[in-house]
Amino acid sequence: MGPHKGFRTRKKLDILAKTSDIPGLAGQFETFIRRFRTIAFLLVLIPIFLLSMACMGLASAPGIFIWNWLYEVSMSWTPVLRFVSLGIGLSFAYLVYGISLIFIVPLVNFLLPLRLKEWRGIWFSLQTIPWYAHNALTYVVRYTFLEFVTPTPLNVLFYKMMGMKIGKGVVINTTHISDPCMITIEDYVTIGGSAHIFAHYGQKGILIVSPVVIKKGATIGLKSSIMGDVVIGEKAIVKPHTAVMPKTRVPDGATI
Repeated sequence: MGPHKGFRTRKKLDILAKTSDIPGLAGQFETFIRRFRTIAFLLVLIPIFLLSMACMGLASAPGIFIWNWLYEVSMSWTPVLRFVSLGIGLSFAYLVYGISLIFIVPLVNFLLPLRLKEWRGIWFSLQTIPWYAHNALTYVVRYTFLEFVTPTPLNVLFYKMMGMKIGKGVVINTTHISDPCMITIEDYVTIGGSAHIFAHYGQKGILIVSPVVIKKGATIGLKSSIMGDVVIGEKAIVKPHTAVMPKTRVPDGATI
């Protein structure tokens, strides 16, 4: 289904459902998730946590190697020179960690057999697992390093590798982005500082994942919020601190 065409199935969802209507083993697993919500939720999150830790560990390894080498070669140095060198080495190791993470996480995200797609359903469903995994990986980079390279070509590259469709001349001065693979940013768009963009929203016990499209030349003001199922028209301006609600279609050239 293409973006913004609505969901073909609009049947009423039972947010307290204990069984699944999916056939086979997948349905049995979803039924388990719905019957034992707390336990199942933890069981699903543990692999995501372990995967995130593995990404951080792999990204840390080159920096640890460099620091350990510096630690060994500096043993005969004077204390002042050695401690200063180790401090600089530690900072450099963090930089190496961050840059490594920017490439490792998108690779892991690509290799995962989980694909986030447009969807509507209750929170305790199989399709929420790709949503959790995709965003967990995004947040590992966001909360441990991405702020230090925003706005630069590195943060734009990271979002591209995570599946975001980004045109030329785009400036993204925020890390408050969720569901990057569901977001399209066309040419010469400017995203202001600390703006929030996320291709989902929740209401009445239901999670809706739906694309966001920001068209050519649009400007998103600082600390504004763009929610799921939103289209911002060409050269439109979203004022600072504005909340753009789901299903909003901002006309070309408009200011809201």
